[in-house]
Amino acid sequence: MNTVFEPVRLGRYTLSNRLVMAPMTRSRAQYDGTPGELGATYYAQRASVGLIVAEGTQPSDDGQGYLTTPGIYTDAHVAGWKKITDAVHAKGGHIFIQLMHAGRMSHPDNTPHHRQGVAPSAIAPGAGMFTATGMQDIPQPRALTTAEVRQTVQDFRHAARRAVEAGADGVEIHGANAYLVHQFFAPSANARSDQYGGSIENRARFAIEVAQAIAEEIGADRTAIRLSPGMALWGIDEGAEGPELYRYLVAELDKLGLAYVHLMHLGDEALLADIRKLWRSALIVNRPGRAREQSGADLAAGLADLESYGAMVLANPDFVERLKADAPMNEARREGFFGGSEQFYTDYPTLSEAQGA
Repeated sequence: MNTVFEPVRLGRYTLSNRLVMAPMTRSRAQYDGTPGELGATYYAQRASVGLIVAEGTQPSDDGQGYLTTPGIYTDAHVAGWKKITDAVHAKGGHIFIQLMHAGRMSHPDNTPHHRQGVAPSAIAPGAGMFTATGMQDIPQPRALTTAEVRQTVQDFRHAARRAVEAGADGVEIHGANAYLVHQFFAPSANARSDQYGGSIENRARFAIEVAQAIAEEIGADRTAIRLSPGMALWGIDEGAEGPELYRYLVAELDKLGLAYVHLMHLGDEALLADIRKLWRSALIVNRPGRAREQSGADLAAGLADLESYGAMVLANPDFVERLKADAPMNEARREGFFGGSEQFYTDYPTLSEAQGA
Protein backbone atom coordinates (compact mmCIF):
# COMPACT_ATOMS: atom_id res chain seq x y z
CA MET A 1 0.00 0.00 0.00
CA ASN A 2 1.22 3.47 -0.86
CA THR A 3 1.78 5.33 2.40
CA VAL A 4 2.92 8.73 1.08
CA PHE A 5 -0.46 10.19 2.04
CA GLU A 6 -0.23 9.13 5.69
CA PRO A 7 0.70 11.61 8.45
CA VAL A 8 4.22 11.49 9.89
CA ARG A 9 6.04 12.99 12.84
CA LEU A 10 9.01 15.19 11.94
CA GLY A 11 10.80 16.99 14.74
CA ARG A 12 8.20 18.86 16.77
CA TYR A 13 5.60 18.69 14.00
CA THR A 14 3.05 16.23 12.68
CA LEU A 15 2.87 16.55 8.90
CA SER A 16 -0.28 15.77 6.93
CA ASN A 17 1.56 13.51 4.45
CA ARG A 18 5.01 12.20 3.61
CA LEU A 19 5.56 14.25 0.47
CA VAL A 20 8.21 16.97 0.54
CA MET A 21 8.90 19.85 -1.81
CA ALA A 22 12.66 19.82 -2.38
CA PRO A 23 14.57 23.12 -2.21
CA MET A 24 14.91 24.70 -5.65
CA THR A 25 16.71 27.94 -6.46
CA ARG A 26 14.39 30.24 -8.42
CA SER A 27 16.43 33.49 -8.47
CA ARG A 28 13.48 35.82 -8.05
CA ALA A 29 14.57 37.73 -4.94
CA GLN A 30 15.34 41.43 -4.91
CA TYR A 31 18.98 42.44 -5.27
CA ASP A 32 19.30 42.98 -1.52
CA GLY A 33 18.21 39.39 -0.87
CA THR A 34 14.64 40.17 0.18
CA PRO A 35 12.29 37.51 -1.23
CA GLY A 36 10.31 38.64 -4.25
CA GLU A 37 6.69 39.70 -4.05
CA LEU A 38 5.45 36.53 -5.77
CA GLY A 39 7.20 34.24 -3.28
CA ALA A 40 4.23 34.05 -0.93
CA THR A 41 1.93 33.01 -3.77
CA TYR A 42 4.41 30.45 -5.11
CA TYR A 43 4.96 28.65 -1.82
CA ALA A 44 1.35 28.88 -0.61
CA GLN A 45 0.17 27.27 -3.85
CA ARG A 46 2.24 24.19 -2.90
CA ALA A 47 1.36 24.04 0.80
CA SER A 48 -0.55 20.75 0.48
CA VAL A 49 2.72 18.80 0.58
CA GLY A 50 3.65 17.64 4.06
CA LEU A 51 6.74 19.84 4.13
CA ILE A 52 8.10 22.63 1.97
CA VAL A 53 11.87 23.09 2.04
CA ALA A 54 12.38 26.58 0.69
CA GLU A 55 15.06 27.49 -1.81
CA GLY A 56 18.70 27.90 -0.77
CA THR A 57 18.98 31.09 1.30
CA GLN A 58 22.28 32.74 2.16
CA PRO A 59 23.15 33.25 5.85
CA SER A 60 25.51 36.17 5.17
CA ASP A 61 26.95 38.42 2.46
CA ASP A 62 29.78 35.92 1.99
CA GLY A 63 27.24 33.14 1.57
CA GLN A 64 25.68 34.42 -1.64
CA GLY A 65 26.67 32.68 -4.85
CA TYR A 66 24.08 33.47 -7.49
CA LEU A 67 22.21 36.57 -8.61
CA THR A 68 18.92 37.39 -6.88
CA THR A 69 18.89 34.56 -4.35
CA PRO A 70 17.24 35.31 -1.00
CA GLY A 71 18.97 35.95 2.32
CA ILE A 72 17.86 35.53 5.90
CA TYR A 73 20.08 37.76 8.02
CA THR A 74 18.66 41.31 7.81
CA ASP A 75 15.42 42.87 9.00
CA ALA A 76 14.27 43.27 5.39
CA HIS A 77 14.89 39.58 4.73
CA VAL A 78 12.89 38.61 7.81
CA ALA A 79 9.98 40.80 6.79
CA GLY A 80 9.98 39.33 3.29
CA TRP A 81 10.09 35.73 4.51
CA LYS A 82 7.33 36.45 7.06
CA LYS A 83 4.91 37.06 4.19
CA ILE A 84 5.82 33.65 2.79
CA THR A 85 5.60 31.68 6.03
CA ASP A 86 2.31 33.34 6.94
CA ALA A 87 0.86 32.41 3.54
CA VAL A 88 2.01 28.78 3.86
CA HIS A 89 0.69 28.46 7.41
CA ALA A 90 -2.64 29.96 6.35
CA LYS A 91 -2.98 26.99 3.99
CA GLY A 92 -2.10 24.52 6.77
CA GLY A 93 1.41 23.84 5.51
CA HIS A 94 4.87 23.60 7.10
CA ILE A 95 8.01 25.27 5.77
CA PHE A 96 11.72 24.97 6.58
CA ILE A 97 14.15 27.51 5.12
CA GLN A 98 17.29 25.99 3.65
CA LEU A 99 20.46 27.79 4.77
CA MET A 100 22.87 27.72 1.84
CA HIS A 101 26.37 29.17 1.98
CA ALA A 102 27.71 28.90 -1.57
CA GLY A 103 31.39 29.05 -0.53
CA ARG A 104 33.61 28.98 -3.62
CA MET A 105 30.57 28.67 -5.92
CA SER A 106 30.32 32.44 -6.07
CA HIS A 107 31.31 35.43 -8.14
CA PRO A 108 32.14 38.91 -6.74
CA ASP A 109 29.71 40.50 -9.21
CA ASN A 110 26.82 38.61 -7.59
CA THR A 111 27.39 39.50 -3.93
CA PRO A 112 26.45 42.63 -1.96
CA HIS A 113 30.04 43.40 -0.98
CA HIS A 114 31.64 42.30 -4.30
CA ARG A 115 34.42 40.46 -2.48
CA GLN A 116 36.30 37.31 -3.41
CA GLY A 117 34.47 34.12 -2.52
CA VAL A 118 35.52 32.15 0.55
CA ALA A 119 36.11 28.42 0.87
CA PRO A 120 37.95 25.79 2.91
CA SER A 121 40.98 26.24 0.63
CA ALA A 122 42.06 28.56 -2.20
CA ILE A 123 41.06 26.09 -4.92
CA ALA A 124 38.84 27.23 -7.78
CA PRO A 125 36.00 24.91 -8.85
CA GLY A 126 36.84 25.12 -12.56
CA ALA A 127 33.33 26.19 -13.47
CA GLY A 128 31.46 29.20 -14.78
CA MET A 129 28.68 31.25 -13.24
CA PHE A 130 25.98 33.48 -14.64
CA THR A 131 26.32 37.16 -13.70
CA ALA A 132 24.57 40.35 -14.75
CA THR A 133 27.09 40.63 -17.61
CA GLY A 134 26.78 37.01 -18.68
CA MET A 135 28.73 33.85 -17.96
CA GLN A 136 32.09 34.30 -16.25
CA ASP A 137 34.67 31.92 -14.86
CA ILE A 138 34.45 31.54 -11.10
CA PRO A 139 37.65 33.02 -9.65
CA GLN A 140 39.86 31.34 -7.09
CA PRO A 141 38.35 31.73 -3.62
CA ARG A 142 40.11 32.92 -0.49
CA ALA A 143 40.75 30.27 2.16
CA LEU A 144 38.94 30.95 5.41
CA THR A 145 41.16 31.33 8.45
CA THR A 146 40.40 29.08 11.41
CA ALA A 147 38.83 32.05 13.19
CA GLU A 148 36.70 32.81 10.11
CA VAL A 149 35.48 29.20 9.96
CA ARG A 150 34.26 29.60 13.53
CA GLN A 151 32.64 32.93 12.64
CA THR A 152 30.87 31.27 9.71
CA VAL A 153 29.39 28.77 12.16
CA GLN A 154 28.01 31.75 14.07
CA ASP A 155 26.65 33.21 10.82
CA PHE A 156 24.62 30.03 10.38
CA ARG A 157 23.42 30.30 13.98
CA HIS A 158 22.31 33.91 13.46
CA ALA A 159 20.52 33.06 10.22
CA ALA A 160 18.65 30.21 11.92
CA ARG A 161 17.43 32.55 14.63
CA ARG A 162 16.29 35.04 12.00
CA ALA A 163 14.49 32.29 10.08
CA VAL A 164 12.47 31.41 13.16
CA GLU A 165 11.75 35.11 13.71
CA ALA A 166 10.42 35.11 10.14
CA GLY A 167 8.00 32.34 11.03
CA ALA A 168 9.84 29.35 9.57
CA ASP A 169 9.07 26.03 11.21
CA GLY A 170 12.77 25.17 11.09
CA VAL A 171 15.89 25.27 8.94
CA GLU A 172 17.70 22.80 6.73
CA ILE A 173 21.49 23.13 6.47
CA HIS A 174 22.59 22.78 2.85
CA GLY A 175 25.38 20.23 3.14
CA ALA A 176 25.11 19.06 -0.47
CA ASN A 177 25.57 19.99 -4.13
CA ALA A 178 29.15 21.33 -3.96
CA TYR A 179 28.43 24.31 -1.69
CA LEU A 180 30.43 25.32 1.39
CA VAL A 181 29.56 22.50 3.81
CA HIS A 182 30.07 19.93 1.04
CA GLN A 183 33.36 21.59 0.10
CA PHE A 184 34.72 20.81 3.56
CA PHE A 185 33.98 17.10 2.99
CA ALA A 186 35.94 16.80 -0.26
CA PRO A 187 39.76 16.53 -0.39
CA SER A 188 39.60 18.12 -3.85
CA ALA A 189 38.27 21.32 -2.25
CA ASN A 190 39.68 21.03 1.28
CA ALA A 191 43.47 20.95 1.65
CA ARG A 192 43.49 22.45 5.15
CA SER A 193 46.05 21.50 7.78
CA ASP A 194 44.08 22.73 10.81
CA GLN A 195 41.31 20.91 12.69
CA TYR A 196 38.94 21.32 9.71
CA GLY A 197 41.05 19.39 7.18
CA GLY A 198 42.80 16.10 6.63
CA SER A 199 41.06 13.25 8.45
CA ILE A 200 37.44 12.23 8.01
CA GLU A 201 36.71 13.55 11.50
CA ASN A 202 38.25 16.92 10.67
CA ARG A 203 36.50 17.30 7.32
CA ALA A 204 33.14 16.54 8.96
CA ARG A 205 33.78 18.95 11.84
CA PHE A 206 32.39 22.10 10.22
CA ALA A 207 29.05 20.48 9.38
CA ILE A 208 28.73 19.07 12.90
CA GLU A 209 29.58 22.43 14.50
CA VAL A 210 27.02 24.22 12.31
CA ALA A 211 24.35 21.69 13.29
CA GLN A 212 25.27 21.97 16.98
CA ALA A 213 25.13 25.77 16.91
CA ILE A 214 21.75 25.86 15.19
CA ALA A 215 20.32 23.18 17.46
CA GLU A 216 21.42 25.21 20.49
CA GLU A 217 19.86 28.33 19.02
CA ILE A 218 16.44 27.14 17.81
CA GLY A 219 16.15 23.55 19.04
CA ALA A 220 17.38 20.30 17.55
CA ASP A 221 13.80 19.39 16.58
CA ARG A 222 13.74 22.39 14.21
CA THR A 223 17.19 21.70 12.74
CA ALA A 224 17.92 19.46 9.73
CA ILE A 225 20.57 18.85 7.08
CA ARG A 226 20.68 17.88 3.41
CA LEU A 227 23.49 15.64 2.12
CA SER A 228 24.47 14.33 -1.32
CA PRO A 229 26.93 11.46 -0.90
CA GLY A 230 28.97 10.70 -3.99
CA MET A 231 28.00 13.84 -5.88
CA ALA A 232 30.83 14.81 -8.23
CA LEU A 233 30.00 18.33 -9.31
CA TRP A 234 32.04 21.48 -9.98
CA GLY A 235 35.34 19.97 -8.99
CA ILE A 236 34.06 18.07 -5.95
CA ASP A 237 35.68 14.65 -5.47
CA GLU A 238 35.05 13.01 -2.10
CA GLY A 239 37.64 10.33 -2.76
CA ALA A 240 37.60 6.68 -1.77
CA GLU A 241 36.85 7.63 1.85
CA GLY A 242 33.62 9.41 0.89
CA PRO A 243 31.17 6.72 2.04
CA GLU A 244 33.02 6.35 5.35
CA LEU A 245 32.88 10.09 5.92
CA TYR A 246 29.09 9.99 5.59
CA ARG A 247 28.78 7.01 7.92
CA TYR A 248 30.82 8.89 10.52
CA LEU A 249 28.98 12.18 9.93
CA VAL A 250 25.48 10.69 10.18
CA ALA A 251 26.38 8.78 13.35
CA GLU A 252 27.67 12.00 14.95
CA LEU A 253 24.69 14.07 13.82
CA ASP A 254 22.36 11.38 15.16
CA LYS A 255 23.62 12.18 18.67
CA LEU A 256 22.18 15.70 18.33
CA GLY A 257 18.58 14.56 17.80
CA LEU A 258 17.95 16.65 14.70
CA ALA A 259 14.55 16.70 12.99
CA TYR A 260 15.67 14.96 9.81
CA VAL A 261 18.36 14.15 7.28
CA HIS A 262 17.42 14.96 3.68
CA LEU A 263 19.41 12.66 1.42
CA MET A 264 19.96 13.27 -2.27
CA HIS A 265 20.44 9.63 -3.24
CA LEU A 266 22.67 9.01 -6.23
CA GLY A 267 22.70 5.24 -6.29
CA ASP A 268 24.89 3.87 -3.49
CA GLU A 269 22.30 1.49 -2.08
CA ALA A 270 24.64 0.03 0.54
CA LEU A 271 25.35 3.50 1.92
CA LEU A 272 21.64 4.37 1.95
CA ALA A 273 20.90 1.20 3.90
CA ASP A 274 23.66 2.02 6.40
CA ILE A 275 22.46 5.60 6.84
CA ARG A 276 18.97 4.26 7.46
CA LYS A 277 20.36 2.10 10.28
CA LEU A 278 22.56 4.86 11.74
CA TRP A 279 19.91 7.60 11.69
CA ARG A 280 17.12 7.35 14.27
CA SER A 281 15.10 10.46 13.31
CA ALA A 282 13.12 11.07 10.13
CA LEU A 283 14.89 10.33 6.85
CA ILE A 284 13.83 12.11 3.66
CA VAL A 285 15.06 10.54 0.43
CA ASN A 286 15.26 12.44 -2.83
CA ARG A 287 15.97 10.42 -5.97
CA PRO A 288 16.69 12.83 -8.84
CA GLY A 289 14.40 12.03 -11.75
CA ARG A 290 12.15 9.73 -9.70
CA ALA A 291 9.16 8.75 -11.83
CA ARG A 292 5.72 9.23 -10.34
CA GLU A 293 5.19 5.47 -10.67
CA GLN A 294 7.93 5.03 -8.06
CA SER A 295 6.18 7.23 -5.53
CA GLY A 296 6.12 5.45 -2.18
CA ALA A 297 8.70 2.83 -3.18
CA ASP A 298 11.30 3.99 -0.66
CA LEU A 299 8.67 4.08 2.09
CA ALA A 300 7.47 0.58 1.22
CA ALA A 301 11.07 -0.68 1.24
CA GLY A 302 11.67 0.83 4.66
CA LEU A 303 14.41 3.09 3.30
CA ALA A 304 12.73 6.42 4.04
CA ASP A 305 10.09 8.11 6.16
CA LEU A 306 9.35 10.79 3.56
CA GLU A 307 10.12 11.34 -0.13
CA SER A 308 11.01 14.66 -1.71
CA TYR A 309 10.27 15.86 -5.22
CA GLY A 310 11.55 18.82 -7.20
CA ALA A 311 10.40 19.62 -10.72
CA MET A 312 7.04 17.85 -10.37
CA VAL A 313 6.11 20.05 -7.41
CA LEU A 314 7.49 23.12 -9.17
CA ALA A 315 5.19 22.48 -12.14
CA ASN A 316 2.17 21.21 -10.21
CA PRO A 317 0.91 23.39 -7.35
CA ASP A 318 -1.64 20.62 -6.66
CA PHE A 319 0.98 17.85 -6.80
CA VAL A 320 -0.57 15.91 -3.88
CA GLU A 321 -4.05 15.96 -5.38
CA ARG A 322 -2.79 14.89 -8.82
CA LEU A 323 -0.81 12.04 -7.29
CA LYS A 324 -3.86 10.84 -5.34
CA ALA A 325 -6.06 10.97 -8.43
CA ASP A 326 -3.43 9.44 -10.73
CA ALA A 327 -4.00 12.51 -12.88
CA PRO A 328 -1.59 13.81 -15.53
CA MET A 329 1.11 16.24 -14.42
CA ASN A 330 2.17 19.54 -15.95
CA GLU A 331 5.66 19.42 -17.43
CA ALA A 332 8.23 21.73 -15.84
CA ARG A 333 9.47 24.44 -18.21
CA ARG A 334 13.22 24.93 -17.85
CA GLU A 335 13.14 28.41 -19.36
CA GLY A 336 11.29 29.56 -16.23
CA PHE A 337 13.48 27.89 -13.63
CA PHE A 338 15.67 30.90 -12.82
CA GLY A 339 14.60 34.52 -12.75
CA GLY A 340 11.72 36.11 -14.60
CA SER A 341 8.13 36.91 -13.73
CA GLU A 342 5.09 34.84 -12.82
CA GLN A 343 5.43 32.81 -16.03
CA PHE A 344 6.37 29.22 -15.16
CA TYR A 345 6.52 30.28 -11.51
CA THR A 346 3.04 30.99 -10.18
CA ASP A 347 1.01 30.40 -13.35
CA TYR A 348 1.14 26.60 -13.62
CA PRO A 349 -2.51 25.51 -13.69
CA THR A 350 -4.09 23.19 -11.17
CA LEU A 351 -5.98 20.19 -12.53
CA SER A 352 -9.33 21.90 -12.04
CA GLU A 353 -8.07 25.03 -13.80
CA ALA A 354 -6.72 22.98 -16.70
CA GLN A 355 -9.98 21.05 -17.06
CA GLY A 356 -12.01 24.26 -16.93
CA ALA A 357 -9.93 25.96 -19.60
